[in-house]
Amino acid sequence: MKLNYNGLKDAAAWEKAGVLLPPYDPEALAKKTVEDPRWVHFGIGNIFRIFVGGIADRLLRAGELDRGVTCVETFDYDVVDKIYAPYDNLALTVILHADGTTEKRVLGSLSEAVKAQSVNLESWARMKAIFTNPGLQLVTFTITEKGYALHDTSGAYLGYVKADLANGPEKVTGAMGIVTAMLYARYQAGKLPLALVSMDNVARNGEKLRKSVLETAKVWADNGLVDAAFVDYVSDENTVSFPWTMIDKITPRPSEEIAAKLEASGIEAMQPVITDKHTYIAPFINAEGPQYLVVEDHFPNGRPPLQDAGVYMATREIVNRSERMKVTACLNPIHTALGPYDVMLGHELFADGMHDPELAKLANQVGYQEGLPVVEDPGIISPKAFIDEVINERFPNAYLGDTSQRICVDISQGVAFRFGETVKAYVAKDGTAAWLIGIPLAIAGWLRYLLQTDDEGGSYPLAPDPLVPELREQMKGVEVGKPESCTDQLRPILSNTNIFGVDLYAAGIGEKIEMIFREELAGKGAVRATLKKYLG
Repeated sequence: MKLNYNGLKDAAAWEKAGVLLPPYDPEALAKKTVEDPRWVHFGIGNIFRIFVGGIADRLLRAGELDRGVTCVETFDYDVVDKIYAPYDNLALTVILHADGTTEKRVLGSLSEAVKAQSVNLESWARMKAIFTNPGLQLVTFTITEKGYALHDTSGAYLGYVKADLANGPEKVTGAMGIVTAMLYARYQAGKLPLALVSMDNVARNGEKLRKSVLETAKVWADNGLVDAAFVDYVSDENTVSFPWTMIDKITPRPSEEIAAKLEASGIEAMQPVITDKHTYIAPFINAEGPQYLVVEDHFPNGRPPLQDAGVYMATREIVNRSERMKVTACLNPIHTALGPYDVMLGHELFADGMHDPELAKLANQVGYQEGLPVVEDPGIISPKAFIDEVINERFPNAYLGDTSQRICVDISQGVAFRFGETVKAYVAKDGTAAWLIGIPLAIAGWLRYLLQTDDEGGSYPLAPDPLVPELREQMKGVEVGKPESCTDQLRPILSNTNIFGVDLYAAGIGEKIEMIFREELAGKGAVRATLKKYLG
């Protein structure tokens, strides 16, 4: 069996392999979508395909949608060449349940894959054709938090952003430049309405997207590179909206073990690939079953019936509460707290760490004891029920195969929300956050992880993170086995409000984090001993 249009014709073989095929014709759908695109998505990796693509597939199966999703890649073009094109843009999803059972189905909802390259005249013309289509309703995003960034930690423009701002809308390379350029094309086509919907795991994601697009538009207008009235068009949220969202679905890297099982069942060419830009991707996507998506219902040009595919359509306030519930208390802080410790204590899979007694205590401390008391109930999802599911069902799911190193990716980009918001909540309530234990342990553990020495003295690779070089330079001179080598290296880090959203010394926990960090430097076994001491 081959995962392409022709291969799907042997329905009996797919049924024998336990794979559910789409009841609609993906090839006919693709032609219709190319002619009249309605839904575009930026960032076409794993979470998009199984979650957002899955939503579209569900609506297509129910007959409530008659267009697929136009998939746009702005960063890693190998994904288009190696995972989309060879498989006719089809995707095979594998849901991994905690009891070891799986659900497999083919998605035919990803109808077109486009490389957003301004230097490629054909691709750029296709992008403009898509974005000037009056029927286009929404553009969704899963480009990770750094995809929205315009500035480095000093506030200066990133190099490629500086070039995009200077060159204008016809010569852009970054995601925000490309999006703004496409909005300018839509503006020129008649100020057509559109919703730009960030679905990234970022606090106030719609606000972050809007801010970056507006800043780009204003700089271009100030430099005479676009019409001054373009800024008014982008600023009017009744014409160009930026709905906020909360998204949640654990989607680990593709499993080689699952690839082997799929191939053993007769499905060809399922092996994962690692692109030159270090994207881990495969023709299939493996993920857990539970998923949550809450979306602010503000779509100036209409929208698909997303609520019929399990999406919570809500007000901005409810979205914000739901997102804060997840990102600042009930899921992401626990992930971020445990991931570095998992690596240092030798747990390859995150689920293994959940069965480690010290790390299980840390999860409960960060989630139940410190996060949950300062979270506002969003009303549509119970915070207590949510965290119960996370701690007792989702995180311990060994069949998910989620690695601890994946959890450590880009930690510096999220600690301001995952820890900083809770710290600020206690400062606002009590005047200080000095009593906190779990969050100081988590921050100290993350910094200790950056030294690349595990609790037995071995080494490990660091997960990608844009601030790692800067942080390691600031910690220069600190040595595992020599607590006295840590003098004042941590102060510039722990007081950096760009990283944590708050000066941790002013919040009453900076010195505590330093103390924990030094204890974890003591030598072999010091990391576990420190956890036992503070959580005992």
